[in-house]
Amino acid sequence: MASETVFSLSIHADYGCRHSGKCCTLDWDVPLELPVYRSLAEAVTAGRLKVAPSAAGLEPFVVDPDLPEKAAAIFQRTEGGACVFFDRQSHLCLVHRDLGAPALAATCRHFPRVAVRDARGTFVNLSHFCPTAASMLFRTDAPLGIVAAPPAFPGVDYDGLTVGDDEYPPLLHPHMLMDLDGYAAWEAHMIGRCVDVSRRPESVLATLARDAERLARWRPGSQTLRAAVESLPAEYVSAPMATTLDESRLLEQQCLRAVPPELASDADDEGLDEAFARAVAPYWHTVHAPVVRYIAAKAFASWTAYQGRGVRTMVRGIAAAVALVRIDAARQCRDAARPLDEALLLEAFRSADFVLNHQAVGEELAENWGRGVGEY
Repeated sequence: MASETVFSLSIHADYGCRHSGKCCTLDWDVPLELPVYRSLAEAVTAGRLKVAPSAAGLEPFVVDPDLPEKAAAIFQRTEGGACVFFDRQSHLCLVHRDLGAPALAATCRHFPRVAVRDARGTFVNLSHFCPTAASMLFRTDAPLGIVAAPPAFPGVDYDGLTVGDDEYPPLLHPHMLMDLDGYAAWEAHMIGRCVDVSRRPESVLATLARDAERLARWRPGSQTLRAAVESLPAEYVSAPMATTLDESRLLEQQCLRAVPPELASDADDEGLDEAFARAVAPYWHTVHAPVVRYIAAKAFASWTAYQGRGVRTMVRGIAAAVALVRIDAARQCRDAARPLDEALLLEAFRSADFVLNHQAVGEELAENWGRGVGEY
């Protein structure tokens, strides 16, 4: 039976919405469950809920036979893509303001939370597409680690990946399962590799790749999987910073192949190599800390652990996430005509997680990453 304990990364433990409005203005289809739709429709009819002034004259809901499965309706959007209940002046959701959190659709209530629930408990991560979540990668007041019962995440049901008691734990490699205690040790080990945020991200990734290769050779016998994790070398692998985007582009393609055609957009790659060489590479050493924290975030509450075929696939997925950050950092610098800084890196984190968490299909990501390391 699953534990009721909730876990998060320390840097996310006090998360709270700062009302940037990014999630409410992105032209997303937000499905409404039937009870939620009925409740909101009644509130509109009774005058307890009104659309924002910028949406005056629009019907608040779209009801159509071709809606997503289990959706009774979706929120109407303005011409600019904003939800009709988003107030641009206050940056508040009018449903939340006027009716309270229980009235929200599940998508709105849980975003940007990305959860995994298994027999150990519920592990709540954040999508760094949310600007507030992305900003937490830059904080210096919370030593990196896993914390139990984080104040921002009470013990409620979270949308996400639920692993039943009768389902398999993560794979160590394609021919062997891990036990949950061993997997918990591996997850904590990956995050432990990120505690020293002054290390070069490439060295952290190379060390995790080495550790995954060694751990994949473990066989049952005199040593438990947890003990095998704990006996991995303490030394880090020294790896140079990427000087081109060549390897990053290969990893990017693995990610983009998992994006459904209807969500894909044309690549905007003109001048990226020059922008990376001029505006990213010389300044990359100044952003090691937030990138290493991003690596930790990708190692925690991993859907790839359950959808992929081993620890090498997990590490490949983390490397792919950093590759997306590198590429979009070049894009941000090119468009802003200035060198890499925290503001541009934050947007690169947001762009990477938009692809990974909101466009790509998780199972296909895991399959593509597994092929990249020979686990398929």
